[in-house]
Amino acid sequence: MKRLKSLIQEFPKPIRLFLGKALLVFIVWNITYIGFLSESKILDYPLTTHVGEASTEILNRFSSMSGFKAVRSERTTIYEGEYITQESSEIYHNERSILHIADACNGLELLVLYIGFIICMPSRFWRKILYIIFGVIIIDFVNIGRCIGLIYLREYYEVYFDFAHHYVFKITVYGVTFLLWILFARKIHFNNEILQVK
Repeated sequence: MKRLKSLIQEFPKPIRLFLGKALLVFIVWNITYIGFLSESKILDYPLTTHVGEASTEILNRFSSMSGFKAVRSERTTIYEGEYITQESSEIYHNERSILHIADACNGLELLVLYIGFIICMPSRFWRKILYIIFGVIIIDFVNIGRCIGLIYLREYYEVYFDFAHHYVFKITVYGVTFLLWILFARKIHFNNEILQVK
């Protein structure tokens, strides 16, 4: 225990404060989400519906493809011998189901991670608010673009769908989030302390 305490003390104070805030935000979010928000779907339902409807609206209005619609649906699957019911925004193209946007894929966790990082970093209040607002809009737009890309692949290049879903689009969405963090952190000063990496 003493070894852990001395190891923690070796970190500069601003880094310890950031990590402490980040841990607190993580604990509070998980307690709030698992304890209250998960079952009620108060955040998941509108966000998943929004991503599905925005994806189909963009495809119908601004692409050469049309005939898309998003419908809220429930799907029951068997996982490790148990029946699990998941809600999703199901995308149809000409009455044929082509994509399910599950609550786990609506971008909520990524948005919370992004906002938590911004909150924990030292900066002016209005700068944080500005980065949170624009960052959430950008991440949401990229997530909608991811869903549009998946719909397109499912329709025309299904052989690439799984690879794109599990790797290409995840790297893209997380990469954009990381770039937004980098932009935010560029002008962060840790109380004029010089941080050196040993």
